[in-house]
Amino acid sequence: MNELERAARDRAIERLRRHGELLARAFELPLRSIEPEDERVKRRYGICFADGSIRIRLHQVRGSDVLKYSVMVDTLCHELAHLRHFNHGRRFWQFYRRILAYAARQGIYRPGPEASLAPSTPFRALPAAIQNAQPRPAPAALQLDLFAPGKWSQNVLQAPPPEARAARRSRA
Repeated sequence: MNELERAARDRAIERLRRHGELLARAFELPLRSIEPEDERVKRRYGICFADGSIRIRLHQVRGSDVLKYSVMVDTLCHELAHLRHFNHGRRFWQFYRRILAYAARQGIYRPGPEASLAPSTPFRALPAAIQNAQPRPAPAALQLDLFAPGKWSQNVLQAPPPEARAARRSRA
């Protein structure tokens, strides 16, 4: 990790700590600490422990670029909700959405493009071989007409007629 990446990571964790303390106070949560997750962790964005400590991944899975701050705040709100509901039940999700909505009202959670990011590189024309390529038809076995009028609702969304259910029961 170079010096610029380290500085961006340090700024992000300090912001997360300030915002985490504010959210924890607002919802009376027993937050003990917020630390950066180890850079080798690739399978999760954050983790919460029963003692009130939270670790949040600050970097992209590939490379060492820092995640968008809104992704980190979303993860922070998720982990803060675990301080009250240490599961993923209905009450947990309701509480998580309350914290996230509060964070949005406070200007902490702002999904969308990051203002500080450099503009993306301009689009370059595709190579001629790709521009002129024609799509291949799907094999006959995969050509299903699920969206034909009536078929989708008949086959998927509606319950089978009583005769069909009775026939299935008699075969069992």
